[in-house]
Amino acid sequence: MSIIGKYFIFLGKLFTNREKFKVYTRLTIDEAVQIGIGSLLIVSIVSFFLGAVTCVQTAANLDNPFVPHYIISLIVRDSTILEFAPTITGIVLAGKVGSNIAGELGTMRITEQIDALEVMGINSTSYLVLPKVVASIIVFPMLVTLAAFLSIYGGYLAGWLTGAISPQEYIQGIQFEFNTFNVPFALIKSVVFAFLIVSISAFKGYFTGGGALEVGQASTAAVTNSCIAVLIADYLLAQLLITA
Repeated sequence: MSIIGKYFIFLGKLFTNREKFKVYTRLTIDEAVQIGIGSLLIVSIVSFFLGAVTCVQTAANLDNPFVPHYIISLIVRDSTILEFAPTITGIVLAGKVGSNIAGELGTMRITEQIDALEVMGINSTSYLVLPKVVASIIVFPMLVTLAAFLSIYGGYLAGWLTGAISPQEYIQGIQFEFNTFNVPFALIKSVVFAFLIVSISAFKGYFTGGGALEVGQASTAAVTNSCIAVLIADYLLAQLLITA
C-alpha cells in the first residue's frame, strides 16, 4: 500500500509547479517522435505476422463444410481490434518503451542529474515525466490503429497465399455484422495502456537508488509491473465497457 500511495503522490506532482507551456510542447514533440518512430518497426512486424498466424490457425481449426469461410476473417477482425492490436501492442511497447524510460530516468537519478534539476528550482517530476505521458497518449492510439490495419492485412495475405480463404470471402467476413463500438473501445484501451506503461516505468526509474545494477533491476521491474497493469486494465475495461 505504501508503494501505491507513493505512486499516486508521484502522479500528483506531474501537475504542480509546472514550467511554461512552450517548454512542454517542445519536449512532448521530441518524446512523441522517439516513442512513435522508434516503435514502428517492431509494432509492424509483430502485428503483421500475428494477423497472418491467426488467419492460418483459424482456417485450420474451422475445416468444416458447414462453416462458411468468411467466418475466418470475421474472427481475425474481431480478435485483432478487440484484443490483439491494443493489448499485444501495449505489452510490446511496455518492453521497449517502458524499459527505455526506466533506464533513462534511473541513470539520471544515480548520476544526480535529477538532483541538479531540483536544486535549480525545477519540478523534475513534471519536467521529465509529463511530456512522456502526454506523448504516449498521443502516439499509442496511432500505433494501435496501424497495428490493427497491418494485422488484418497480414491475415488477408496469409489466407490468400495459402488458399485458406479467397480475397472476396475475406473482405465479406470483415464487413459482416461489424460492431462500430469496437474501434473506440480499442482506442480507449490504448490511451489507458499508454498512461499506465509510461507512468509506472517513470515511477520505477525516478526512484532508483544505488548504481548500474539497480538501474537494470528498475528496468526489469518497470516492464513486469507495466505488463501486469496492462492485463488487469484490459480485463477491467472489458468488464466495464463491453459486458456492462
